[in-house]
Amino acid sequence: MVNIFVFRFLTNSCRGILKEQIFKDLFFLCYNDNPVLSPMSKLDKAFTLFDAYNKQSPERIMWNGEEFPAEYFYALKLYDWVNKLEPHAPETLLLASRSQHIGRWEIARASYPEGRVGYLKWRSDLAKFHAQKSSELMLEAGYGSEIIDRVKQILLKQKIKADDEVQTMENALCLVFLEFQYDDLIQKLSREKMIDVLRKTWAKMSDPGREAALSLKYSQEGSELIHEALQTST
Repeated sequence: MVNIFVFRFLTNSCRGILKEQIFKDLFFLCYNDNPVLSPMSKLDKAFTLFDAYNKQSPERIMWNGEEFPAEYFYALKLYDWVNKLEPHAPETLLLASRSQHIGRWEIARASYPEGRVGYLKWRSDLAKFHAQKSSELMLEAGYGSEIIDRVKQILLKQKIKADDEVQTMENALCLVFLEFQYDDLIQKLSREKMIDVLRKTWAKMSDPGREAALSLKYSQEGSELIHEALQTST
């Protein structure tokens, strides 16, 4: 890097050469340190597209005194949990974590029949929608079919018990529920129903997910329910 304070003591011919070098040095600094001018990686582009889409979520959530669009908030927390569970997570898993429930509000549960059959159809259609929407945005970010197809496999939870990355995603989803949604759900469901929900949640997780779940802080009622659910499941 040229020392600009030395510049005024040089001859005119030297100054001409150094002016060009100074410009190159300054441009280099701006290009690499300025997030507007620096080229974004495909991963950053995809995250930007995912986040912009999820920020359209009409539902809002308050957390630590700050308001967030709900699906944007949960996407960030899912991404955080994936990184905690798998610090060296591959790019495909990171992409999936940030787009797992993208645009979820666009397909309302109320548009399907009541009951288990309607619920399962809604969940199936949602998964396909998430996979399709994330694929479109990844294509826009510059990804090829190999990466896109792999992310779709994770989003659709294909071969969950045989695929470590899909299981990591499932663990992270359960942990987001337990950390940010569990206590609210306690107020809406009967004790018996909550025990059933917790037993099913525990069954979905592998050992790393269960260990992380036991490390979370819960309300007194939440802790009691988990203790009861684990006792009845053994």
